Amino acid sequence: MERARRKVHLTDRDRELLAFLGEHRLVLADHVQTLLGVSGSAAAARLRGLAAAGYVASRRIFHGQPAAHQITQRGLRAINSELPRPRIDLRCYRHDVDLAWLWLIARSGTFGPLSRVISERSLRSHDARRRDGADPLGVRLGGVGPQGRPRLHYPDLMLVTPKARRIAVELELSSKGVRRREQILAGYGSDAHVDAVLYLVKDAQIARSIQASARRLGISWLVHVQWARSVQPEVGAPATRTTERTGARETAPVAAR
Repeated sequence: MERARRKVHLTDRDRELLAFLGEHRLVLADHVQTLLGVSGSAAAARLRGLAAAGYVASRRIFHGQPAAHQITQRGLRAINSELPRPRIDLRCYRHDVDLAWLWLIARSGTFGPLSRVISERSLRSHDARRRDGADPLGVRLGGVGPQGRPRLHYPDLMLVTPKARRIAVELELSSKGVRRREQILAGYGSDAHVDAVLYLVKDAQIARSIQASARRLGISWLVHVQWARSVQPEVGAPATRTTERTGARETAPVAAR
């Protein structure tokens, strides 16, 4: 089996898919279909081939739900990635599925012209490897955490515009509680490297709570809240705008300014 695996030739599309898998804790076949712009059967066939070669691990997590796919250590080595092997957290399953859609939406240009779309996994991996004294990509929360390192918070995505503006994107599907939420917002408010924070929400109460906290902290100018009807575009079609007004500004101009 191992001998057969070594004979597999990875195409550019395979490497593109493995890089996408590396950025996320898990992806579904529908994500792959949209990423590559192929049919559902072609996406499934490519995933089966990579799984048979040991580059991808696939398993069905919940009954009635599609299989989840993750990059393996072999897959990470194949693309020279320094990211750790992803682990599934069942509590975050829905969030992680939506986050992969959000990455695809950002990549499509929905948030305006971007030079980079950086995932939370990449942000964390960068900071884990940084030398003492180097600025972290995470947002400082004050105090110290494990091993005496500064306590940091990581957005779900960091968008970097062609003019090097950085927009932190938070997919907020549940409330963090006032203390935790305002600790994170205060961190953003004091981080000179973050030019805007975009919260995408599906609950009106969460939207109002974020906006109220931003006002109390005096950073309403920094924080933008958008109602996300859905972060899943039509499968197989290019990802398009999926947000609407909540009394805040439109999503796309936040990144474009």
